[in-house]
Amino acid sequence: MGEYEVTGMFNDFKDLIDIFLVSFVLYKLIVLIRGTRAVQLLQGVIVIILATALSSYFEFRALNWLLDKTLTTFFFAIPVVFQPELRRALEQLGRGSFFRSSNQDEGLLAETIKEIVTSSTSLSKNKIGGLIVIEGESGLNDFTETGTGLGAEVSSQLLINIFIPNTPLHDGAVIIRKDKILAAACYLPLSENPFISKALGTRHRAAIGISEQSDALSIIVSEETGQISIALNGQLYRDLDEKSLQERLMKHMVTPKTKAPFWLRRMSKNG
Repeated sequence: MGEYEVTGMFNDFKDLIDIFLVSFVLYKLIVLIRGTRAVQLLQGVIVIILATALSSYFEFRALNWLLDKTLTTFFFAIPVVFQPELRRALEQLGRGSFFRSSNQDEGLLAETIKEIVTSSTSLSKNKIGGLIVIEGESGLNDFTETGTGLGAEVSSQLLINIFIPNTPLHDGAVIIRKDKILAAACYLPLSENPFISKALGTRHRAAIGISEQSDALSIIVSEETGQISIALNGQLYRDLDEKSLQERLMKHMVTPKTKAPFWLRRMSKNG
């Protein structure tokens, strides 16, 4: 094997490493902005880039000039627009967590599920109303901003105390991401489905509403009957016992996601 062949193989190997590193960094950046307003901003930028390319191809000079100037201005505004995400990325880089896997230990999630089930059944027995939203693949950061941030570990005692009547955080939803309570007293969008039973109150409509706009799973405890229900993918499943609730949560939080992404499933369902 000649010297040039060895050099060529070495260069090919370096290119593969280079591509892998770039792909990994891009993946981490996507994970970082997932569930934030930056996703919508990024989608807008992609649309402008595509429109710029098309206007250049079809020689729409005036439109191409306008879009090109818009892109130039946006790139100067990136540090301002993406300030929270850039700050979070630098913090993670400083802690060394940027390059660590974000996968959660199944044992930890199982313990989280146990705490959620315990609190739900306790609220049910005492007929205390509650609304717990568990984040799926699509982020819920826009909704957590409407409530009071907690960032606490999930525990049945904390969840029960949050929903005790006449306490500051009891009115609204608790949002959970993996093993953390992100926020309490959050406002959710109400479902506008005309076929929902008139007997269902605001808490149930909010649970269905968030499940229509995301792949989150919501647990509702009725303060009138103590009945436990869940809302998922726009559907309401009522009168669940402790075992069936735990099975639903295990499937939602622990089972590996081998299905298509949420946005593609939503498009297929609407189609």
